[in-house]
Amino acid sequence: MHDQAENLRNFIAIQEQSNVSKTMAVISGKGGVGKSNFSVNFAINLAGRGKRVLLFDMDIGMGNIDILLGYHSNNSIMDFFNGSLTIKETISSGPNNISIIAGGTGLTNLFSLDDELFNRFTEQFNELLQEYDFILFDMGAGINEDTAKLLLCVDELIVITTPEPTSITDAYSVMKYLHSVNSDIPFHLICNRVGEELQGKETMNRLQTVMRKFLQKEIIPLGYLPDDRTVMLAVSKQIPFILYEPSANISKALIDITSRYLNHSFSEKITYRQSHFLLKIKRFFLGR
Repeated sequence: MHDQAENLRNFIAIQEQSNVSKTMAVISGKGGVGKSNFSVNFAINLAGRGKRVLLFDMDIGMGNIDILLGYHSNNSIMDFFNGSLTIKETISSGPNNISIIAGGTGLTNLFSLDDELFNRFTEQFNELLQEYDFILFDMGAGINEDTAKLLLCVDELIVITTPEPTSITDAYSVMKYLHSVNSDIPFHLICNRVGEELQGKETMNRLQTVMRKFLQKEIIPLGYLPDDRTVMLAVSKQIPFILYEPSANISKALIDITSRYLNHSFSEKITYRQSHFLLKIKRFFLGR
C-alpha cells in the first residue's frame, strides 16, 4: 500500500509537468448500433490529422476490431497480466499508424490485481499516457460492475445510439446510471444509422431534452452518421469505410464529427485534466 501511494504521488508530480493523453470510452446502451465501426474509423481519422492514437478493444468476448481492420493480433492485454509481455509489447500497428491493443478479458482484471502487478500496470500505462494524444476504449454494449469502474475513470464518454426507440432508451439508461455516480463526466452523443437528417436531429434532441429535464445534465451532440451501404461493403472487404470510400456520405459525416469533437476538445480548460485516468483508477483500487 505504501508503494502504491508513493507511485501515485509520482504520477501527480509528472502530470503537473507534462501533458497526458485524453482518455475516452465509446459506449452504447445496446449492441448492434455500430459502436466498434465508429471507434475504428474515428481513431483512423484522428490519426490522419496528426494525432497519436491508441485504440483499446474492450468489447470482452465480442471484440471485432480485428475483423473490421482485416488483421489478427497474436497479443492482447492478457499477455501483460500473465507476465509474458510489457504493455508496449502488446501493441500492434493499424492504418494511419494508429496503435491497437487487443482486449482479451482486458482491464476488468485490473481491480483484482495484487499490489505488485497493480504498480507494474500503472507504471507502464503512465508511459503510454505520455506518448499518445488520445487513448480510446471501445467498450462492449451495456455496462457491468467492472466496466462501470473503467467508464468512471476516463476523461470523456462518447455515446452511440440509433433512432430506434429501444436504442434511445438504453442509451439514456446508461447515461443516467453513470451520471448518478459521477455527475461531472462529459457525454458526447452520436446518432448512427440515420435515414434522413431530421431523424438524426430529432433523436439527439430527444436525448438532450430528457437528460436536461430529469438529470439537469447537458450532453454534447457531435452529429449523426447516415445509414450508408458503404459500411456493409467496407466491412465485407475488412477495410475501414473512411479508407474504403473517403467520398462516401458516411465518411464525410465522420470527418465532420471528428472536426466538431476536436474543436470542442481543444476549447476545454486544461485544468479538467487534473484527474486523469490513473488517478481515478487508484480511487477505486485503493478503496476496494
